[in-house]
Amino acid sequence: MADNLKDILSHLSTDIDQETLLLYLQDKLSEEKKHEVEKKLLDNEFANDAIEGLQEFKDKQRVSLMVEMLNRDLKKKTEKKKQRREKMRLKDQPWLYISIIIIILLIIISYIVIIKAMKKP
Repeated sequence: MADNLKDILSHLSTDIDQETLLLYLQDKLSEEKKHEVEKKLLDNEFANDAIEGLQEFKDKQRVSLMVEMLNRDLKKKTEKKKQRREKMRLKDQPWLYISIIIIILLIIISYIVIIKAMKKP
C-alpha cells in the first residue's frame, strides 16, 4: 500500500500502525486482531470517533480512496500556505542595505559639517 495513503491516519493512534487501521476498516482482520485494535482505540477518544466516522461508509473499499483524497487536499492546502508565507517574507536585498548605510553616512557627515560651521564664527 502506498505510503501517502497512510499519512492521514498516522496521528490517530501511536499504538496501532496505519495499515492495521485500514485493514480493520475494511474488515480484513481476524477476530483476535479486531479485538486488540478495538481495545487500543478505547483509550483514545479522538481516534475512536474518527474510526466510527470512517465505519459509516457503505463501501469499505472506498476508505483508502478517501484517505488518499484527504491527504492530497491536505498537502495542497499546506503547500498554498507555505507559498503565501514565502511571498510575505522579505527577501534579502543588498541594494536596500547599501542605500540605508549611505543615507546614514550622509546624515552623520552633514551633522559634522553643520557643527563645524556653527563653531567657526
